[in-house]
Amino acid sequence: MRTRFVFGEVRIGLRRNMTMTFAVMITVAISLTLLGIGLLANSQVRVMKDYWYDKIEVSVFLCGSLSESPSCSGGPITPAQRLTIQNDLKALPVVQTVYYESQSQAFQHFQERFKNSAIAQNVTADQLPESFRVKLKDPSKFAVIQTAFSGRAGVDSIQDQRTILEKFFKLLGVLRDGALAIGLASVLTAALLISNTLRIAAFNRRRETGVMKLVGASSFSIQLPFLLEGIFSAIIGWMVSTGLLSAFKYLVDTKVAPLLSFTRFFTWTDVWVASGFLLLTGFLVSSIASVLTLRKYLKV
Repeated sequence: MRTRFVFGEVRIGLRRNMTMTFAVMITVAISLTLLGIGLLANSQVRVMKDYWYDKIEVSVFLCGSLSESPSCSGGPITPAQRLTIQNDLKALPVVQTVYYESQSQAFQHFQERFKNSAIAQNVTADQLPESFRVKLKDPSKFAVIQTAFSGRAGVDSIQDQRTILEKFFKLLGVLRDGALAIGLASVLTAALLISNTLRIAAFNRRRETGVMKLVGASSFSIQLPFLLEGIFSAIIGWMVSTGLLSAFKYLVDTKVAPLLSFTRFFTWTDVWVASGFLLLTGFLVSSIASVLTLRKYLKV
């Protein structure tokens, strides 16, 4: 009977403040969706880092006829120097694999990469250096290669692909942090709206609240229907936000992923983990906002 009374009060409260309740649901849904996008952006950065860092190579460019570095003062690299450098690279504990790329192979790869660009027509094979492509067991150990081979006779320069990716991931990190900040600000806005809605509901039902207090109802019994109203709105908002995030994931898989096949995207598991976090966030925000508001305005 008590449970039926509580849910009856919740139903009455939702019906009396239908417009405000609908506004709360929409605000919570939008807020949680924005926060969810920030969480998925964080997952995307993590997935891309794992994917690309696993493919990072160190390029050891060898001296050619056009090289101008001091280590190439003796002219193009000799076969003996090339073999020695290759053996020394393979002997390093941090090295996983070593792949040799000749000038003709470098030219072929260059033509494939820039086949629709005018620059491809102005580059010849002898202008591109031969190199060793080194895959490290740990991409962060680039300094070992740099220290061992920088300035060595026959070595023109050493390039770490990680330095290029770091700039890209810094940009993604800024976008991710911005999305999270917007999401958190939106959640705060939703908390304020929940608080105002419950304050209005408590004011409109002040007579019923007074009667309940006079007949000896506990503070928790009086506050519970209002608390459940806030939680109910948060749950509906969470359901909508989860649906929107699922639709977003579907669009990524069907529209974006086929066009950007060179990388990976966040998984459905990331979506469900973010959804669970959003449910917890919505529950906590609505509960805290409700308790603080009811304590002040019901005065029971």
